[in-house]
Amino acid sequence: MKTPSKFLKLSSLLLLLYFGYSCSNEQETIQDNQLIETKEQQVARPGLKPIGSGVMMQAFYWDVPAGGNWWQTIQGKVQSWSNSGIDAIWLPPVSKAQNGPFSMGYDPFDYFDFGDYNQMGSVETRFGSKTELQSLISAAHGAQLSVIADIVINHNSGGDLEPNPYTGNPYYTDFNPLSGKFYRSASDFHPNANCYSDSGTFGGFPDLSHCQPYVQDWLWKKSNSVAKYYKNVMGFDGWRFDYVKGFEPWVVKEWNNAVGGFSVGEYWDGNAATLDWWSGAAQSSAFDFACYYRMRDAFEGNNLNRLNDDMLWKRNSMKAVTFVANHDTDEIVNGKLLAYAYILTHEGYPTIFYRDYEEWLSKSKLNNLIWIHNNLASGSTNILYTDNDEYVAKRNGYNSSGLIVYINNSNSWQERWVETNWANTRIKDYTGNSNWEPVTQGGKWVKIHVPPKSYSVWAPK
Repeated sequence: MKTPSKFLKLSSLLLLLYFGYSCSNEQETIQDNQLIETKEQQVARPGLKPIGSGVMMQAFYWDVPAGGNWWQTIQGKVQSWSNSGIDAIWLPPVSKAQNGPFSMGYDPFDYFDFGDYNQMGSVETRFGSKTELQSLISAAHGAQLSVIADIVINHNSGGDLEPNPYTGNPYYTDFNPLSGKFYRSASDFHPNANCYSDSGTFGGFPDLSHCQPYVQDWLWKKSNSVAKYYKNVMGFDGWRFDYVKGFEPWVVKEWNNAVGGFSVGEYWDGNAATLDWWSGAAQSSAFDFACYYRMRDAFEGNNLNRLNDDMLWKRNSMKAVTFVANHDTDEIVNGKLLAYAYILTHEGYPTIFYRDYEEWLSKSKLNNLIWIHNNLASGSTNILYTDNDEYVAKRNGYNSSGLIVYINNSNSWQERWVETNWANTRIKDYTGNSNWEPVTQGGKWVKIHVPPKSYSVWAPK
């Protein structure tokens, strides 16, 4: 996540101090009758593509246009995305945040205000109204797409100033959301009587204390908790957990146990072993930052040998969510399409960034790579050759023939003999970058080639 432009309320608006302190456990609200859980609500919604069968779309970027039209913009694209092979869309944080109509949602204030309460300077969020969000989710489900909610539970923002009995200094921890759900006060943040701190704070925001039973109840345990309301009422199918370095992995594990659904954590670390540890402890997928940084070094640093290095997908492909860019980081520039050719032909669950797909790169080429991913890229992976400029790998196939991917970061055509899994078989380049259709030898060897600064993907014709 990025740091919002404003962390705390302007001091000129916060002259009143709250000398009365009330325990958050006394601030319960009446539970919604519609939120009684059933067994059916704990299983995947029927009619949707299985998450991981295709490709995830990150359906936003940092500072998308304000004005409350973003949900409608995305709704107009979900069917075409589904037709192209997308199986899920990841939305930005959907609830009202401190900066109201200008916020990207990463400074959360009221988890149950989806654009229908007049607070923090607006009724709608930056992205639109609750009705428009519900319409988008319904349209996505109609297009067989799952909808991933961005969950920000490390920190909160927008609370009023109140005395803090644990530090002796007043702090912005008095949260009185108009939704009437999940009031918070000093005991719900760090430090408090039970917990001094957890894994880390972010940007000076009040640090939510997950050790407190009241906080656990409102986040995932109660029948109208954030997790259960988002799933059972709003219709979300999975979770992207923001800044999971800020709290312990058991939080994600318990959330997942409470509501199920796909989940992926943003553990921003380039060490594959660390990502593997967090994924196992949280029982969740993780964004493969190790893969991202190795691709950056490979394609921007002109050293494709870096693709031999350790990555999460090589340790546990079922838990690796691969990406080339996102709303926070976009460092692969010159070799970006080559990087997409890499993640869309390799193991892991690939994500496409909205601006790459809709604005910056060739949509037809990305659609071609999505098709290749969904139809040819299966089975284990063998790296066949690497040097500074060339990379060749083989997918061995389990529900398809598999493929050979040849990536070339040099300024000239390259060709190479490779050993395939196919004997006496005519193959073709499914990207259309080459018009060769060679026949593999009886010993399964064949010569393939690739254009400069490009890629080719080979499989039986």
